[in-house]
Amino acid sequence: MKDCFLAEDIVQEAFFKAYRKMDSIDDPAKIGAWLSAITVRTAIDFLRMEKRKGCMLLEHSLLEPIAGLCGNKEDLEDEVCVRLFQEEIDKMLVKLPNNAQQILILKTQYGLKETEIADLLNLKCGTVKTRLYRARKQLKRCL
Repeated sequence: MKDCFLAEDIVQEAFFKAYRKMDSIDDPAKIGAWLSAITVRTAIDFLRMEKRKGCMLLEHSLLEPIAGLCGNKEDLEDEVCVRLFQEEIDKMLVKLPNNAQQILILKTQYGLKETEIADLLNLKCGTVKTRLYRARKQLKRCL
């Protein structure tokens, strides 16, 4: 989430959601995966909401050069290029189907492995790998 306080808010919101739906869990042994899925989906929902508002989360490493606290001009140019490229990817990501978006976000932004994504989305690992491959291929075509 790029902000520890924001991450804490999302985790708290996820626990509220879990508490409200606690009676819907079928297997108490899988409560960890269930809570993890709720938390990830809450975070994704929040990111989508922020994107609709037009807000952009910035890391401190990006704010410092902009604020003039870091005097290296080349680093600032690199940061701007990376940020512009990331914005372009984000624009193209929206054009992909929802299942492709979801898997790419979980893989790239959250760093989850294919098996973790498969468990989270209740899919087979092979399905996740195929969707990930196709999503990357579509994204490359768009770029």
